[in-house]
Amino acid sequence: MKKALLLLATLFSLTLHAADFPAGSPKFFTSASSALRAAKENGKPVVIVFSASWCGPCQTMKKDVYPSSEVQPFHDKFNWAYLDIDEQANSKLAEGFKVDTIPHLFFLDSVGKTTLDDLKDVTPPKDFAKKLTKVLKKAQAAKKS
Repeated sequence: MKKALLLLATLFSLTLHAADFPAGSPKFFTSASSALRAAKENGKPVVIVFSASWCGPCQTMKKDVYPSSEVQPFHDKFNWAYLDIDEQANSKLAEGFKVDTIPHLFFLDSVGKTTLDDLKDVTPPKDFAKKLTKVLKKAQAAKKS
C-alpha cells in the first residue's frame, strides 16, 4: 500500500511539474482532446507540444520560448496543448503521431485532421514566432479551400 501511494504521489508531482508554466505563457490544455474541442468551437488551429518534465530542451522551450515577447502575440491565435509523454494517454497519442524525439510540436488545423507543420528540438523565440506566422497562413489557406 505504501509503495502504491508513493508511486501515485510521484506521478502526481511529475504531472504538476510538467504543467507548471512561467508567467506570460499561453494557456495550455493538458489533453489533446480538450484543445481539439476548443478548436472546433473557436476555429483556431492547434499546437500540440509533446514534452517531458525530465527533458532539458523541453524545459528550455517552456521557460524561454513560449512566454517570450516574440511568441506572446500568438498565444490567443492558437489552442495550445502541452502533453507529457510519460503519462500513458499521452504516450499512446505520441506513438500515433510517430514522435521519435522531444520536444516535438505538431500544428493542426482547427478541425484537427490536417497537420499543417511540425517542429522538433529547441527553437529560439524569433524563429518560433516565424514558424507560427507560417502555420497561421497555412491554416487560413486550409479554411478557404
